[in-house]
Amino acid sequence: MSLFSVFYFFLSAVLFLIALPLLILLSFKKKYRESIPARFFLFKNPPFKNSDALWFHVCSLGEARALKPILQEFDTENFLISTITHTGNTEAKKYKAEVRYLPYEMYLPFWIKPQKVLVVLEAEFWYLLFRIASARGAKVILLNARISDKSVDKYLKFVWFYKKMLEKVEIIYAQSEVDKNRFIALGAKNIEVIGNIKLAGEIKKTKSYIKPADVELIVAGSTHPQEEEAVLKAFVAYKKVTPNAKLVIVPRHPERFVSVYELMQKYADESALSIEKFSHTQAFESDLILVDMMGELNNIYAISDVAILGGAFREDVGGHNPLEPAYFGCKIITGKHFFHQKELFKYVHHVQYVEPDAIEQALEKTKELPPSMVEETINLEPVVQKINEFMR
Repeated sequence: MSLFSVFYFFLSAVLFLIALPLLILLSFKKKYRESIPARFFLFKNPPFKNSDALWFHVCSLGEARALKPILQEFDTENFLISTITHTGNTEAKKYKAEVRYLPYEMYLPFWIKPQKVLVVLEAEFWYLLFRIASARGAKVILLNARISDKSVDKYLKFVWFYKKMLEKVEIIYAQSEVDKNRFIALGAKNIEVIGNIKLAGEIKKTKSYIKPADVELIVAGSTHPQEEEAVLKAFVAYKKVTPNAKLVIVPRHPERFVSVYELMQKYADESALSIEKFSHTQAFESDLILVDMMGELNNIYAISDVAILGGAFREDVGGHNPLEPAYFGCKIITGKHFFHQKELFKYVHHVQYVEPDAIEQALEKTKELPPSMVEETINLEPVVQKINEFMR
């Protein structure tokens, strides 16, 4: 390793020791019970066994799902997938692949074995991951690469650091020309714009539900704290002028099912609305329905009239994938903070972008608007050819 890499390694070790009490504490939380022991203590997280496979690294659920169309392009099922989050790890295990959590950086010099190709999705920029993988013989590819509006200034303040990191990358497949120019500003080379690979993903439902007759079904999908309350306030007001409306809430994270249901119960009691948990009824009979089951969102989109897409009514999340509700023809309402999904929203037409206190008015406007739609596609063939070339 270079002198800087040695310094970086020891810095990561010092930061680990400082954070150790917090990591131990967080390990007891359900959300991190598996990921933190695996990533920071290597618990049940050995190196990959196969040294002749194609390695993909993703962060969380969305990126893990985005792998499906590109994995299908290869003749082999010889894949390795590393993840950061528990939801990403769970999704990755649906593929025929060796799946691991990516360890904290100080472990990587001892954990990474020789590989031929490492494909890193989106904005997973880890200095020692790139350095060590490259030193062990892997060609590093950035796929679906992006630098968000919110992050670009932070990256540019440390351009010297990112230049060092990106010099170990063979090729960058950027989401847009804007992203390409930002990577160039960071000193990257060999950049191609291919668009967002999520456009290549197959969107489908896994179950068919029946929407009650003469009902306007509104789904609030992938919601975060504070967003459910804004949606509930808007819905209670909207319900007064649209009595046949029903609201389905699908929180982004399952550990929040209990707290979201308590919040919904509060609004139900105050406004004399009926409420149910979807896991109990799997129906849409009440005014308020909490979907407290995983993997149901597309099934709900498929029968919904309106989708209030979460993650963009707060400044710190960055939005969620709009392709799924658009595919099923929902009329989409979302917030203005969709910086992580900006490229995808370019391809989706007839979306309302509003502040949290304007959701009620947006619901009223849906009566006049056409359903959302997606008109773009993507060609993955150049990416597949390059990976196959490196794998030989």
